Amino acid sequence: MQIRALLASLILVTSVLAPSAGSAQTPAIVVAAAAAMFDTEAAAQAHCPRDVVVWLNTPTGVYHEKGMRWYGRTKHGAYVCKKEADAAGDRDTRNGQ
Repeated sequence: MQIRALLASLILVTSVLAPSAGSAQTPAIVVAAAAAMFDTEAAAQAHCPRDVVVWLNTPTGVYHEKGMRWYGRTKHGAYVCKKEADAAGDRDTRNGQ
């Protein structure tokens, strides 16, 4: 969780190397941001008062909504804002737990 929490406070910018000589393509820049993570549900809700707070299983990138079996219960995780989690590439659980 420490690495992911650190990434949450940084914006990563990755530049794609220029293509070989003779190619008409230009280099692309990719920007990714991780969701802000919190130890408590209240802290996450204060960060995003108009969004739904979810529990993110940090190793898998799968989040669980309040009332689901694993909400706040996985071994490694944090409370995050759903919109930020979606923007960071995390996803909702597929089995409703």
